[in-house]
Amino acid sequence: MAPKTTKNKSTPQDPDGIFAGMVVFLVQHGVQPRRLQIWKQKLVQMGAAIEERLSKRVTHVFAMNSEALLKQVAAERLERFKGRALLYQWLEDSLRLGEKVSEDLYYIKVDREGDNIPDKSLVPKEANKNTTSDEEPSHSKKIRSSPEDSKNVNAESKEDAKSSALYDAPSTPGSYEDSPSTLSPVNTSPLTPDPSNKDVDTMQTSLPYSPPDLNRNLTEIFGKLVNIYRALGEDRRSFSYYKAIAVIEKLSFKIDSADQVKDLPSIGKSLQDHIQEIVTTGKLSKLEHFEKDEKVRTITLFGEVWGIGPATALKLYEKGHRTLDDLKNENSLTNSQRIGLKYFDDIKQRIPRHEVQEMDLLLQKVGEDILHGVNIVCGGSFRRGKASCGDLDIIITHPDGRSHRGFLSKYVERLKDMKFLREDLIFTTHSEEGTDSGVDTYFGLCTYPGRELRHRIDLKVYPRDIYAFGLIAWTGNDVLNRRLRLLAESKGFRLDDTGLFPATHGSGGKRGTRASASLKFNTEKEVFDFLGFPWLEPHERNL
Repeated sequence: MAPKTTKNKSTPQDPDGIFAGMVVFLVQHGVQPRRLQIWKQKLVQMGAAIEERLSKRVTHVFAMNSEALLKQVAAERLERFKGRALLYQWLEDSLRLGEKVSEDLYYIKVDREGDNIPDKSLVPKEANKNTTSDEEPSHSKKIRSSPEDSKNVNAESKEDAKSSALYDAPSTPGSYEDSPSTLSPVNTSPLTPDPSNKDVDTMQTSLPYSPPDLNRNLTEIFGKLVNIYRALGEDRRSFSYYKAIAVIEKLSFKIDSADQVKDLPSIGKSLQDHIQEIVTTGKLSKLEHFEKDEKVRTITLFGEVWGIGPATALKLYEKGHRTLDDLKNENSLTNSQRIGLKYFDDIKQRIPRHEVQEMDLLLQKVGEDILHGVNIVCGGSFRRGKASCGDLDIIITHPDGRSHRGFLSKYVERLKDMKFLREDLIFTTHSEEGTDSGVDTYFGLCTYPGRELRHRIDLKVYPRDIYAFGLIAWTGNDVLNRRLRLLAESKGFRLDDTGLFPATHGSGGKRGTRASASLKFNTEKEVFDFLGFPWLEPHERNL
């Protein structure tokens, strides 16, 4: 007898829906019943059929993770299964974007013995034997900012800044104005590569990134929506527009109709509707609505001030503030937020690539004068070859694994004496105490030699054994970093700028916490290879 197929009679089915042709088996372990019911309804509504057991008809199995999958389905059955086992996150992302996303990054792999691929037996022997441990509580031993800033800015801005290393969506409207036609990007390699350092070639190479960008009428409007949704705290929506921009700016043709992009990745039905409206009318009603809404307009404006996140922006709005001038007399602002307000217009200006290159060379020279052999890399948009940058992301280490300790304090002092560094936002040191993975951090404002215009600069000093993770995180872009994090989680790990950590399993389908010890990798490529992600040179990471 054929197995029963579930079809909810109360849910109309679209035979041409995005899940048409899929026959799905849902692993219930770790999923809340209400959530499972919603997923079932959506799948059936959009063309899929649901099987109550793993039959030969099933094309896709969904589970929270490999552990949940193996608790409900025997490993022997999975060996014989001809379809694909995917994380529920694939379903979530497909529903959010209105199209089926690529399955490759959501695939749950189970080996012949029925064990999860990230099992210890598959971790490189060197990684098993030599792990970096940060078992001490993560706290800031030395914070060279006011106590007020430590409490407020660190709670909101610092966490935002750290996560933005992995979710690096620009935060100002000018973020998408990378105009290759106005500048001449230079392929630069500031230091002579050391053949003994396998990372140097990829660290120092910064090839120009020059997409056609023939559809600026679309990318500028979507860029504004990125910032609006981000200011409102709706990161998922913000991210969907950001991904669409990365796809659209690379097109070699001018978009005249949404039909031209309906099959492209990251361009779902609602985005296609937006594109059609823009190419037809030259504007987007959704953006116009937001720009007329006083609350949205004000919160977005306040959220562009360095150190002010969505929650603080809302509180300031509720206090009756409506303009940046109103904030000048607001007593609750921290010192860092006041600096961000004072130099608001300066910080919003993009930095031409050739100026970043000159500042990078200055930073290299000063660093070498202080500590011979120090590795200093300008990451972010510059390392990815962009024609202009929103700020400077500087990632630092020393090959011997010891001499980086105490370097940042001397470096900052010397750069201040030269009047290159001007105002401090956050300054924490952990390398000498061994806390917070031994990473030292400086966020502040700098000036191009001979000018007073302020630019944002971040200095991060990593121990050599986790430097590869810092390079990946602070090079970006956010689309790549998010994919790497999802891929790591699908394999039972947690990835951030300080390492790749085996993850504990959370209850009720929730994400578990990370272990205290990271795997060791010497280069970015080793991290990519371990995760099974195709290697990308820095200039190839503008996804």
